[in-house]
Amino acid sequence: MRVPARHGKAFEIGIRIVADAVMVNAALVVSLDLRFFWDLLMQSHDVGSATARFYDYLGIYLHWFWLLTPVCLVVFYLSGFYTRGRTYRSRYKALIVAQAVVLAYLVAIALGFLVWGGTSIPRGILLVALLTSILFLTGSRVWSSLWRALFRIESRLGHRPPDKGIDSILVIGGAGYIGSSLVPKLLNRGYRVRLLDLFLYGQEPIESFADHPNLEIMRADFRQVDKVVEAVQDMDAVIHLGAIVGDPACALDSDLTIEVNLMATRMIADVAKGSGVRRFVFASTCSVYGASDQLMDEHSAAKPVSLYARSKLASEQVLMQVSNGDFAPVILRFATVYGLSGRVRFDLVVNLLTAKAVTEGKITLYGGDQWRPFVHVDDAATAILLALEAPPEVVENRVFNVGADTHNYTLQQVGEMIQTLVPSTELVDTGTDGDRRNYRVCFRRIREALGFQPRWSLEQGITQVIEAMRNGRVRDYRDARYSNYKFLSEEGASLLGHQNGWADKLINDESVAVEAEMN
Repeated sequence: MRVPARHGKAFEIGIRIVADAVMVNAALVVSLDLRFFWDLLMQSHDVGSATARFYDYLGIYLHWFWLLTPVCLVVFYLSGFYTRGRTYRSRYKALIVAQAVVLAYLVAIALGFLVWGGTSIPRGILLVALLTSILFLTGSRVWSSLWRALFRIESRLGHRPPDKGIDSILVIGGAGYIGSSLVPKLLNRGYRVRLLDLFLYGQEPIESFADHPNLEIMRADFRQVDKVVEAVQDMDAVIHLGAIVGDPACALDSDLTIEVNLMATRMIADVAKGSGVRRFVFASTCSVYGASDQLMDEHSAAKPVSLYARSKLASEQVLMQVSNGDFAPVILRFATVYGLSGRVRFDLVVNLLTAKAVTEGKITLYGGDQWRPFVHVDDAATAILLALEAPPEVVENRVFNVGADTHNYTLQQVGEMIQTLVPSTELVDTGTDGDRRNYRVCFRRIREALGFQPRWSLEQGITQVIEAMRNGRVRDYRDARYSNYKFLSEEGASLLGHQNGWADKLINDESVAVEAEMN
């Protein structure tokens, strides 16, 4: 007959209580024995007097057994020995145990004075018993933790589970810029997809595939651990795209950015790891490289210059720290993304400059000599798919820059390409910019390991945006829903639970908009 879980837990707690009672009494016995043998060594006793001394100490033990044992167990229980304290780290657990033992002995001594008018036991015996109790109780718990850790290590080394394949995928932030391009690809390849998103920008980005039979939609905030636990259940892989994206948007509220981009990532990783998810794909950014005149690859030192980039780099480090044989994330550092997806954006430098060229006939650059790598949003989604389907040993615990060597351009080159496609455009470079990010990126690893080759050229992406502007798909590129920065400034604060005057921070400064080249 199957024993209910609550009964099994109660039985386990009972065993622990009995074990603690035995250790407390063993410590008292050890203390009395040491004192007894010390008396025999230091004083000459005949057999009769030694026997009498033995019974004296036995009487002391029986006298204190009925007081010390229940007091210790009550204090231990109230200190969380059998509930919350079991999850403490070993070092902190030892401190809690020591404090509880000292408190229990003090209570027992106080009761001894009240009941017997004195301790009726030599202070030296009590002190040794106290120290021995701490040694026994902390030692048993530390040893138990070490034993479990060693067992887990041995299990992973000797019995690493094979990759069972991927059928069900959780996409966090699936209604966003890259997500709305990725999810249709996953569905077309036969995957069962669960989409977790708060839908800050509405459900329009997923309308074209929202009724797909293999798609399950969860509208929730991925900062809520209960929702993440629910979402991760029965999933074979997790693709984490959710974040506050871009330098200006992140700068609006640094605390919220850390909460959403870093703290939530750690929580999601812990939940995925605890749920047995092995494949975890994380969206990062090439902007972690900051500013450099060198060609940057995955081995290059990261020197982020913005909160957005720092939050992404910190998330990468957190993921690597929690990885093990059963949970191995792959990190994708996307180049500056451009082009159209289900969620249209014009806070990206290529899209923004193209929109200005079509509607205003003029584009202004701020530091046109700066280099950036670029990748179309559709190609970014393809890279995620390749990382998801690659053999585990190829991608586990690895970082991949996502883009192509031929897609490194200066902002001046981007402006000139737009000017070629929209000939009436006036191109102006002010030559000044407070943001001196300047980096070119090598994409050799993703090309050789995953066979990634972009389908879209920068010229094709610009043409795509031009057509959307001219055929009426986009009526006003200045609409707040097309910009993370503007939307969060004007409408997003209340939706994210932060009413801290973001709207007052909205700066209608074209230089900020041009450099809002989020991934």
